[in-house]
Amino acid sequence: MRIAHAGLNLTDGKIKYGDSRFTALAEKFQPAKLVPYYFEFCGANFEGAQAIAIARSQALDLLILDMEKIETRLERTADEAEKALLRKCQGQLEGQQPICDLTLTDAERDAVRAFGLLSFKPTVMSDDAAPTTDDIGRAVLDKAGMMFFYTVGKPEVHAWLVERNASAVTCAGRIHTDLARGFIKAEVFSFDDIMAAHSVQEARSKGAMQLVDRDFPVPENSIIEIRFNV
Repeated sequence: MRIAHAGLNLTDGKIKYGDSRFTALAEKFQPAKLVPYYFEFCGANFEGAQAIAIARSQALDLLILDMEKIETRLERTADEAEKALLRKCQGQLEGQQPICDLTLTDAERDAVRAFGLLSFKPTVMSDDAAPTTDDIGRAVLDKAGMMFFYTVGKPEVHAWLVERNASAVTCAGRIHTDLARGFIKAEVFSFDDIMAAHSVQEARSKGAMQLVDRDFPVPENSIIEIRFNV
């Protein structure tokens, strides 16, 4: 995930996320390969980012860009429903709050997405001018409604980022399209159960595994294995 930032003492570039669960799994399985999650911090490139982190003291530098877009659109549209939604967004910005924090219906969210407002992206306002990248990363993931799940074993321990409550088949597809295409079942383990067992096989034998269908919403921080056939 690319995070634009302004007014914060953050280093640009790809930064490994300090994920304590990933670290614990890596220590437990001692795999040949580790694939942690990396955020990419990219300065004040708001347009090109997927999320934004900004010092609260400089929030208006961002929000005013959205105010200008709304004023321009209000001048051009004759649609009363659109005008009402634009004014709702305008009120949020005048309260110095990002659009991502505005309560919207699904239909309104689709409409607002088309407005191209920058603060509709997950936007974190920090009172600390020197936050850690991990703190910003965690706050952005929370705003974005994202979560991690993990795959583990001797070959590799891998952290995967998906939307919260992603289905088992969505998680399978995140790992590889073939796993989604040939999906049969998913084995889902909690992090705590895996850490308490000697191995995945032992966790399985102790009844700690849930065997789930494709539409099952995978809990946050789960460890999963996919049964598939292609």
